[in-house]
Amino acid sequence: MTTDPESFPRRQARTQRFTLGAPRAFTVAPDGSRVAFLRSNSGTERANSLWVLDPADGQERLAADPYALLGGAAEHLSPEERARRERSREGGAGIVGYATDAAVELASFALSGRLFTAELRAGTARELPVPGPVIDPRPAPDGRHVAYAAQGALRVVDAAGEHDRALAEPESEGVAYGLAEFIAAEEMGRARGFWWAPESDRLLVARADDTPVQRWWIADPARPEREPHHVAYPAAGTANADVQLFVIGLDGARTEVVWDRARYPYLARVHWSEAGAPLLLVQARNQRSQLFLAVDPDSGTTRMVHADEDPTWLDLFPGVPCWSPSGQLVRIADEGGARVLAVGERPLTGAQLHIRAVLDVSAEDVLVAASAGAEADPARQSAEIGEVHVYRVNELGVERLSREPGVHTAVRSGGVLVLVSATLDRPGARYQVLRDGKPTVTVLSYAEDPGLSPRVTLTEGGARQIPCAVLMPRDYHSDTPLPVLLDPYGGPHGPRVVAAHNAHLTSQWFADQGFAVVVADGRGTPGRSPAWEKAVHHDFTVTLDDQIEALQDLARTLPLDLSRVAIRGWSYGGYLAALAVLRRPDVFHAGVAGAPVTDFRLYDTHYTERYLGDPAEEPEAYAHSSLVTDDGLSAPADPHRPLMIVHGLADDNVVVAHSLRLSSALLAAGRPHEVLPLSGVTHMTPQEQVAENLLLLQVDFLKRSLDLA
Repeated sequence: MTTDPESFPRRQARTQRFTLGAPRAFTVAPDGSRVAFLRSNSGTERANSLWVLDPADGQERLAADPYALLGGAAEHLSPEERARRERSREGGAGIVGYATDAAVELASFALSGRLFTAELRAGTARELPVPGPVIDPRPAPDGRHVAYAAQGALRVVDAAGEHDRALAEPESEGVAYGLAEFIAAEEMGRARGFWWAPESDRLLVARADDTPVQRWWIADPARPEREPHHVAYPAAGTANADVQLFVIGLDGARTEVVWDRARYPYLARVHWSEAGAPLLLVQARNQRSQLFLAVDPDSGTTRMVHADEDPTWLDLFPGVPCWSPSGQLVRIADEGGARVLAVGERPLTGAQLHIRAVLDVSAEDVLVAASAGAEADPARQSAEIGEVHVYRVNELGVERLSREPGVHTAVRSGGVLVLVSATLDRPGARYQVLRDGKPTVTVLSYAEDPGLSPRVTLTEGGARQIPCAVLMPRDYHSDTPLPVLLDPYGGPHGPRVVAAHNAHLTSQWFADQGFAVVVADGRGTPGRSPAWEKAVHHDFTVTLDDQIEALQDLARTLPLDLSRVAIRGWSYGGYLAALAVLRRPDVFHAGVAGAPVTDFRLYDTHYTERYLGDPAEEPEAYAHSSLVTDDGLSAPADPHRPLMIVHGLADDNVVVAHSLRLSSALLAAGRPHEVLPLSGVTHMTPQEQVAENLLLLQVDFLKRSLDLA
């Protein structure tokens, strides 16, 4: 299937959803003299370069150009690097990540498995000749050494490129030092496996042994000449990797960090700064208890700083735990029905704010990202649907730094702050550099203008006041009821109702095909309150209940044709789409399920057990939420509702077995359906033609299924 090269599906695919060319990964020097960041050279260029901005005069300098450093050669990625990028959903190329020393003078990064450093003051870059393939190189805080992972070992080299040596080498094939194991990278938000001491004389190094983890085989049926590759996949109820932590000196001397790993096997967070001893957050497997531990790096012993327990589960948050400069523990906690910021044992925020992340901690304040809390003024909360703002918090109170309605985040060091702001009325994002609170420079973005402005209304639906986004065709100017397309994610970690322009582009394109598109963030999605998020405990099907409640309430005031209702989604949204047409054919008339999780016994431990528990102890919860058990197919066979199932055969996150087992169950139950296998495609679908044609095929299927002209 082909289309006009300048059609929206083609342009969105070519620009990776209009993200190419946008600056990202900002790092601010402590003295405020430099801001490092990544950016590709155009809105269609995948390869990122490393740039340095001078906030005083706004001048940008190119610090590292991947094309020049590789001499024009194509990149070659190791399987380990490809896996890291899949875990982080990284679709770019060139310099996709970098790390700096404490002064932000030396940066290191990997290109094509080779190690490079860049002198950020001088703007020069060079390769260090070391064994590869290199993964995640990080300079010491003093800039004198660079540590990196390669072939399961943790290695270190002088910044001059001399005296490369292994500090820890794998004892067997299943062991890796310095890398995050699958479950940490995919579900915990911990992408790292080693951390430098502030004094630059030693490191904390994770050792992950995935020998206990079951092996799954991922094959490409379209390429039968290729051998399948194996993935150590810890499915719910099965063994995880065994993770240890060591203090390792530059001479290779090691000391194991000791805690009750049998009771708290998950190493969720590691923090090491000048403000205090190394700090760990370790979790029990059921994620209902966790410990904040301070480490004695000389002996490896640990002492408890704080303990948390929750009868449902404990969430992990970006930026915490950490020490304040005065040595107090900074954390985010669910207390008193709210998500609060706590410094020491004292909460500094209450129910007015729902804290999302800690962005920076200074002696004067804590910088956080937050949305309106459950007990915020109802009028203000409704007015701020989908908004996330940046606040500075201290014992004197709370001050909002981001002014315009939208979704904001920030990076700060010293007196310089980079504020990233997305709004509904402006494509992409704006990147402002502020010094002492005053805007000085706007960082250029080369991202393409989508050429499409969403006609979106943010509102609430149902008695639960479910956040919703409603999109109408841009040329619609009548009261004629429109067929409805629900376009949710609808599950944990994935808010879709956000006050940002580009978040609604795909939904608007579907609306322009003749649909009223409804996006609803029901219970389980983040952003309102801990109780809202934890309402899915042991029952994912409540997320479908909220989609229906929002739809039916909106239909009371909007021209929605409830006799023609379809639903589409990917990943959890794909699960929700299949669940909708199977469980509630009285409401839904067609569905497109992309990469759906159909049987949660096949999904990973840390995610699935948090919500549904251990499958051996909670089999009813798994059966009720499954699409392939008797519970999953309990909806009546009539009326038949068309279902298209789409899945990438190379997906190692939601493996294709999910869709194949659903298809087999539907076939056994005599239920017609369509299956679209995507050869060589992972969970991300980054391929341009695949991404483009997926949209076109979905529209064609939905129009056929709903008898639309």
